[in-house]
Amino acid sequence: MKKWPLAAVALLSSAASAQDIQLKPLIDARLRFEDVDQADIPRDAEALTARVRAGLAAESGPFQALVESEATLAIVERYNNGTNGRTGFPLVADPQNIELNRAQLRYAAHGVTVTAGRQVVELADQRFVGSSSFRQNQQTYDAARFQWGDPKRIFADVTYAWSDRSINGINGSGARPQSIGGNNVFALAGLHSPIGTLTGFAYLVDQDDAAVQGFQLESQTYGVRLVDTRQLGHGIGIAYAASYARQSDWHRNPNHYAASYWLLEGSGTAGPVTATVGQEVLGADDGRALTSVQTPLASLFKFQGWADKFTTTPANGIRDLYATGALGWKKVGPLDAIGLSTTYHRFRSDRLDQHYGDEWDVLASIKRGHTALSARYARYRAEAFATDTDKMWLEADWVL
Repeated sequence: MKKWPLAAVALLSSAASAQDIQLKPLIDARLRFEDVDQADIPRDAEALTARVRAGLAAESGPFQALVESEATLAIVERYNNGTNGRTGFPLVADPQNIELNRAQLRYAAHGVTVTAGRQVVELADQRFVGSSSFRQNQQTYDAARFQWGDPKRIFADVTYAWSDRSINGINGSGARPQSIGGNNVFALAGLHSPIGTLTGFAYLVDQDDAAVQGFQLESQTYGVRLVDTRQLGHGIGIAYAASYARQSDWHRNPNHYAASYWLLEGSGTAGPVTATVGQEVLGADDGRALTSVQTPLASLFKFQGWADKFTTTPANGIRDLYATGALGWKKVGPLDAIGLSTTYHRFRSDRLDQHYGDEWDVLASIKRGHTALSARYARYRAEAFATDTDKMWLEADWVL
């Protein structure tokens, strides 16, 4: 990876004879306080962390080179970050870190985009492959990606990733390594139809590290997804999403299993009000550990509640019935945007009909120019899974 920036300079220098090089600085800064009160751990976690990503993108004609660093500082470290051994505190997965976040070359012209190097890969709704960008340390991939077509008409998107650069940072080891090698293949192909955009997908996940669940997260998932958004009138619209997939063991996974995934979601918007209702099911096979649908490369914070009780799918699977009410305004006085939302989750098992628990998530946010401020709260109340947990976040973001 150290050769990528030099290769980028050589490539852009040769292209510069025909076109000027355009430079764009990249800055993404975040200050966040997170508090966790978890019933089975006597001490609360308090995490005050600051994260800065800084880099430079250079473009000349169809070519782009990008280099970006990432640094996370734990200002207050009264928490278990997964690598510091402070198991007397609840987990806040934001360890101190400094590393190369992205270093990539890209060619884009005539409906074709090819990206090679360390990069962000976010596919569909990020349920199976994402960047985990809520966490301070972003998940990136050493990969080669090929994209063709127009997402609003017909398209194909294929990625080969030989390394998953995890959120655990440079001190990651054992079951929480800095990176996980493997021969991962992610492929999507879709087209726009009268009822929405229909996409077929295949995710072959190769976690080539015995310390990471003994290869039990290696899987193959094949499925289809339909999404659409329609405007019914001035300020009134609807959106829907439906997905179905089948997951089974792959490569060296010692488990032999097959389980189904499905999602149904609908939302409606009228002026500043949006209401969403959905159900997501990560199915189970026969109740053995890690034989339910697993999504280790997902942007997990987006799904199944902000309390993060289900980052590993329980052996009996999970059914998440959820509803969200949101208010959003643009251009309110000096502010560019104001948002308020509340989400309720009811969690049950896919087999044996267990009521795992319930969760409420609340978010308030404002944005002006490059700056955004937000406050979040998550309240999980356990029945048959995990323990009562309350989480609170205060956050400030500045993006150039």
